Amino acid sequence: MKQENVQDTLSMKFLNKEFFRFLIVGLVNTAATYILYLILLLFLNYNISYIISYLSGILIAFLLNAKYVFNVRLTVGKAVKYPVVYIFQYILNVFMLNALVENRILHETLAPLLVIIISLPITFFMSKFILKK
Repeated sequence: MKQENVQDTLSMKFLNKEFFRFLIVGLVNTAATYILYLILLLFLNYNISYIISYLSGILIAFLLNAKYVFNVRLTVGKAVKYPVVYIFQYILNVFMLNALVENRILHETLAPLLVIIISLPITFFMSKFILKK
């Protein structure tokens, strides 16, 4: 029984370390893509700037999560599957955002914060599944 408790504790400690790294990568990625967006705005339309910065964010997330968060080897297969995480996250976030705002549960200025908090663990586990599979 004690062996299971030690393993559970070690698993949780490792998971917490990965999740903390995931949060750091997310902050770095958000800052980098936002700066890229602002720079692109100097030359391009905001829609094009957003698309380029969003796609860059997926690439940055893939590279940093694979190497820094989950410490896995980069492969073409993982690179092809990884954008599914962000497509799913986008769809989920839009659904939750609309539900929160349209049902007057939260104001549109606060709703995205709750949406991010809810979707963050889901994004973490989907990323982990694709990258470590």
